[in-house]
Amino acid sequence: MKCSPPIPVLAILALILFAARPGHAAISCSKVDSALIPCINYLTGRGGNNPSQACCSGVKAVKGMAQTTADKRAGCSCVKAAANRYPGMKDAIAQSLPVKCNVHLDIPVSRTVDCSKIK
Repeated sequence: MKCSPPIPVLAILALILFAARPGHAAISCSKVDSALIPCINYLTGRGGNNPSQACCSGVKAVKGMAQTTADKRAGCSCVKAAANRYPGMKDAIAQSLPVKCNVHLDIPVSRTVDCSKIK
């Protein structure tokens, strides 16, 4: 006779395994938006030639949030959606933001990027 574990035991094991992903929390658009709010003036050309320290701190925070490919793609979608909410955003300025902040950001700041291609 074949003995199989009861379904509740399997369900509990699945929950434990799922919850055991250390330090991983899904990236959220609200966190990305909050981090990048200080960059709006710079991205729309009203903040001078360089982003503020608060803006660069936000860019660094977004980089820290996006560690996995899934997080990078989610973060990209958030950034893309935010960029599309600001029609005055200057594309050239947006694309230079990570360089100006001295951050290697795997998420492009663009309205037109295909986020599914991020690795």
